[in-house]
Amino acid sequence: MLLKNQVVPPQWALMERLLFDQLNKAAFEFTARYTRADGTLIWRRDWPGMDGSDDPYEGFMNLALLYILGGSDELYDISRKIWDGITWQWTAYGQIHREFDAYYDWMHHGEAYLYLYFLGLAGPSTLKDRQRALSFAGMYIGEDEEAQNYDQKLELIRSPITGSRGPQFVLTAEDWSTHRGILDNYLAPYEDIPDIDFASGKCAWSNDQVYANIIDFMNERMTRGDVPLNLNVTGLVTHAFLYSDEEKYRRWVLEYLKAWKERTHQNGGIIPDNIGLTGKIGEYNDGKWWGGYYGWRWPHGFVTIIEPLTNACMNAVLLTGDISQLDLARQQLDANWALRQECEGHWLVPYKHVDAGWTDYRRPAPKYPIYLWIISMADEDLERINRIPKDHDWNEVIVPTVSGADKKTGRDTKHYIGNTQPWFQYIRGCNPEYPQRILDANYQLIAQQLKRMRSEAGNPLNWANQYNEDDFSSIHVWQEMCPLYMESLVQLTLGGPMHISHGGLQHARVRYYDAEKKRPGLPQSIAALVKELKNHSVTLELVNIDLFSQRILIIQAGTFGEHRFKEVHILNEVGNAIETTVVNHKWLEVVLPAGTGAILQLTMDRYVNSPSYDMPWSDPEKNIYLQGRNLV
Repeated sequence: MLLKNQVVPPQWALMERLLFDQLNKAAFEFTARYTRADGTLIWRRDWPGMDGSDDPYEGFMNLALLYILGGSDELYDISRKIWDGITWQWTAYGQIHREFDAYYDWMHHGEAYLYLYFLGLAGPSTLKDRQRALSFAGMYIGEDEEAQNYDQKLELIRSPITGSRGPQFVLTAEDWSTHRGILDNYLAPYEDIPDIDFASGKCAWSNDQVYANIIDFMNERMTRGDVPLNLNVTGLVTHAFLYSDEEKYRRWVLEYLKAWKERTHQNGGIIPDNIGLTGKIGEYNDGKWWGGYYGWRWPHGFVTIIEPLTNACMNAVLLTGDISQLDLARQQLDANWALRQECEGHWLVPYKHVDAGWTDYRRPAPKYPIYLWIISMADEDLERINRIPKDHDWNEVIVPTVSGADKKTGRDTKHYIGNTQPWFQYIRGCNPEYPQRILDANYQLIAQQLKRMRSEAGNPLNWANQYNEDDFSSIHVWQEMCPLYMESLVQLTLGGPMHISHGGLQHARVRYYDAEKKRPGLPQSIAALVKELKNHSVTLELVNIDLFSQRILIIQAGTFGEHRFKEVHILNEVGNAIETTVVNHKWLEVVLPAGTGAILQLTMDRYVNSPSYDMPWSDPEKNIYLQGRNLV
């Protein structure tokens, strides 16, 4: 369709394009500061333990995300070169084997492989990316002889600690060596560690005898069998489906989610956090359904229950179009809400369960039902959001200062994501000033991060060989120095919240391609603003701020083409349709001559297409995969 209306660019459009410009410049400065010409990172000679390969991936993954949104053409190759460089470097350190983490948990795997998922959206024509996707998924669906992570008969992942070397039933003191100082300030993982007062909320991992006891208990009670955290594997397997469209990947995701539904039913409606290798709840934990690895007791409680569960349920909807696949996450939110208590005028829900019962009562987090509502657009999920008291200003926009728990605001700002609630308010029509405010905040965030990166503390040649989390030489350093954060651009252009930082796919209502360059992202000089989401429509505004050049844009229905546009209406200033075009496709081409713009309402059927990384142009190599030798 051709847009003809000349417009003066609104301030949000100018600011959006300014952010793209600043982020592009920041990307080149960031990579020049911290990487070598071969894509490896300027860092230390060695790194022990099993932890760590996720963090460099997290620090640089937004190079690919920026490209997906419309960043510089060069970012396509840069993001892949750095992924290869990190993978090679952490193979040399010893954490990675066969291009995949040798063994660790799926909170950390989930963080790391966001980079892979972004590379999928950046262009599926890369043979190495496709081959890796299928190879990595094979490690979890029973196809990899060296990595027998999955019991197909019992439909369980065999350990919380898995990877390319298979399940790890025995962990060593060296495996946890870089975490000891950090975990001193965490709750003890067990209530019966000698010389540790569990009620103190701290555990001296730095004490050698305590540390030895913890490792022994972990190998006895935690390292065998399945945990809810493993539901994040569904993202990796869905990633393989998005490349291949092979039914076995869809079937595995649904099979594995169903297994957890059945375990939850057996446990009376609360998802258990530890399943033994025979399929028994609490098999190595005296029959207790709590106390598993990254479960109800240690270390984060409900967060590492509901996040992987939400990811898995959203992935299942994506693969099937069946909104009822959200039910297990819904049920756990409802069960948690039913346990609420009132304290000093606030409703609090339990985040942990210990031997004495439910504990660690906190204010409920609205973002989890928001994720469900974005998928379902159902009144019941809207009610799950609205029942949470607005005991602070949900319209408030913040500038995160750390990737993690922000002490200043109290919000979880992992990966500098902190504005899901005010975006939800905006998309519901309750926060009209949000676009300009979040764009301004994002600009401030980039400036803050550039200052940090350019400081002496940001100089990689100054970093000491220490492990502590609060030391700039720590493994988290690149996330804290990175200026490539773009929550505003994801929310405003795609029409969805940022992905769940621990392993979530980037679900959203639309995405874009440059028709002339045949690449993902908004064309240069095009600004986009999703103004409203309804069950069967999306309203967005497009502006070409350039008075000299025409642009051709392709809009896709859903991040993965899972939806189908029916009609597109051009709206006038009061919201009435003045022109209608029938589409009946997942792609719509829009021509924007110089200085033009329009508000479009696109009606759609949601979750009717098989999701895919496919772009609007045919890929003659899409089904090419390499086959290795058979030496048996």
